[in-house]
Amino acid sequence: MINLTVWNEDGCAQNEEVAKVYPDGINAYLAEMFGAESDMNVTKACLDDPECGLPDEVLENTDVLIWWGHCKHERVPDELVAKIHDRVLRGMGLIVLHSGHYSKIFKSLMGTTCSLSWRDGDRERLWNIAPNHQITQGIGDNIVLDVEEMYGERFDIPEPDETIFLGWFSGGEVFRSGCCWNRGLGKVFYFQPGHESNPTYKNKDIQTVLKNAVRWAAPYSIRKEPIDAPHVPVSPEEEYAKSKA
Repeated sequence: MINLTVWNEDGCAQNEEVAKVYPDGINAYLAEMFGAESDMNVTKACLDDPECGLPDEVLENTDVLIWWGHCKHERVPDELVAKIHDRVLRGMGLIVLHSGHYSKIFKSLMGTTCSLSWRDGDRERLWNIAPNHQITQGIGDNIVLDVEEMYGERFDIPEPDETIFLGWFSGGEVFRSGCCWNRGLGKVFYFQPGHESNPTYKNKDIQTVLKNAVRWAAPYSIRKEPIDAPHVPVSPEEEYAKSKA
C-alpha cells in the first residue's frame, strides 16, 4: 500500500465559484479519487488543521505527499517546510499541483523563485512528449482542456531531470507543464493544470496522470535518519589487503 497524504491550503468549498465545481472542495474530491485505488491509503490534510494537518506522526508515515496551494503559502510554518524538505531528501515523493509552484516547499527544493506568467481562463493542449514514461502511461498524444488558467514561460525552475508534458495555450504561450526531479532519495513531480474553479481534476486523462504520478513517486523505502556523508577510515583495497593478511 502507498500511504498518500493529500494536502490543500483549505477545502475551497467556502468559495461559491469553486463549490459549483467541487461541492466538498478539491481536497475531498482528490482524496475520494485516490481512495478508490486498491493500492492507496489516503489521508486528507489542510492548512487550518492542527499542525497544518501534518504532525510528525502523519508526515513520517507518508510515502507520497500531494500539495495544492494557492494564496496562503506564507502561512505554512518554516519549521514544517524544513521537515517536509528533509523527508523528501530521505525518500518521500512529492507531487506539487498548479499554483503550488509558489509554495515554500517547492521553492525550497528548487532553489529558485519558481515565478511564471499567467492569466485567467484559456484553452490548453497538453502535449505528451515522453510516451514511455511511467507517468504518461494510458495517455495519448495530448490532453485538451477547454478551460484552464494560462501559465506561461519563463518558468523560473532548475532544468528538470525529465520534462514529460508541454502545455500550449490558445494565446500562443507554451509552458513546461509536467516536470520531474530527483531530490536526495525522493522524487518530485510538478503538474500545472488544476485551477480551483475549473473542472480539470474531473478529466479522466488528468486523473490517470495523477494516479500514475503517485505510483512513480512512491519510494521503495525511506531512510529514518537524514542523509549524511560518513567518514570511511580505509579504502576497499586496504580492507581487502587486511582480509588476506
